[in-house]
Amino acid sequence: MSTSPNFDDIKLAHERIKNDVKHTPIMESSLLNKWMGNRILFKTECLQTIGAFKIRGAMNFLARLKEEGRLPNHIVANSSGNHAQAVAHAAAHFGVKATIFASEAISPIKAAATQSYGAELKLFPTRPEADEAVLNASKAPGTVWIPPFNHQDIIAGQGTAALEALNDIGHVDAVFAPCGGGGLLSGTLLATRALQPNAMVIGAEPAEANDASMSLQAGEIVALDHIPQTLADGAATPSVGDITFPILQELDDFYEVDELQIAYWTQWLHHLLKLHIEPTCAMTMAAVAAWAANSPPGQTALVILSGGNISQATMANIWERDFLLQPPILNFTDDVEFNEDENAEA
Repeated sequence: MSTSPNFDDIKLAHERIKNDVKHTPIMESSLLNKWMGNRILFKTECLQTIGAFKIRGAMNFLARLKEEGRLPNHIVANSSGNHAQAVAHAAAHFGVKATIFASEAISPIKAAATQSYGAELKLFPTRPEADEAVLNASKAPGTVWIPPFNHQDIIAGQGTAALEALNDIGHVDAVFAPCGGGGLLSGTLLATRALQPNAMVIGAEPAEANDASMSLQAGEIVALDHIPQTLADGAATPSVGDITFPILQELDDFYEVDELQIAYWTQWLHHLLKLHIEPTCAMTMAAVAAWAANSPPGQTALVILSGGNISQATMANIWERDFLLQPPILNFTDDVEFNEDENAEA
């Protein structure tokens, strides 16, 4: 079993992968800042290679194996989508065969992208069945399993997104990231504690897939007893890991977000930032809005936009109702126009 990572692991991961992943830009919306009464900065991992932060962990995992002369003949992974693409892309980069195990609920666009990178995709009726299959496959000689979140090298790789962002920005008062299995949020917390120790670190997950929230409240890992139905498919993991959970216990706050809020903020971030953003990371804005409403004005928050891969079916569900008629008014003034098109790199 992997050991718990620290900030040194994140710094080493950054050095390993910095030439093979994009240093994604920081963006903001002046209109959103006016509404929130605070400056909200976005780390745009939706513009990352494969369209998600997951490439950071997969590249770090394989780069470390290569560094140590231990690259396998075959890698396997289990994923609801973005990790599948990341492993497939990283495997192609290092010239290693890859097989991905996933549930049949995988986003079609993520499944197609995974196969386009050359990986074999095996589908199962449920996520637990896929998880069992990948465990069995990993026992074959010359095969290495790259877990989606619960591994030192994966967490360290994901933490490089926050490391980059905080080095670019400097002072922040709060940092936000979504939570599925907890790899991104754990890495974000470790990087933030090292670089901005006074900043709050806050997570969010779908209320329909609230295993992390239940675990944090119980003080022990609690797994979902059902298959979650949520727009935020990237956060539909059955449970957090035994490596990520102790790190998540150090969070300053955590929010459960309902499906209406997920759709609402996906629409608004598309509109305000002019970026293609997944519901999984857009939902984090519900936590940002709650923080902004209860914080003194004039503070700065960093939001990790984890990805931008959305299927047509999910987009149709998101736009069943037009939420752009209801602007997120927190500190609204009459001189702000709803149709402003103000977004820029910070």
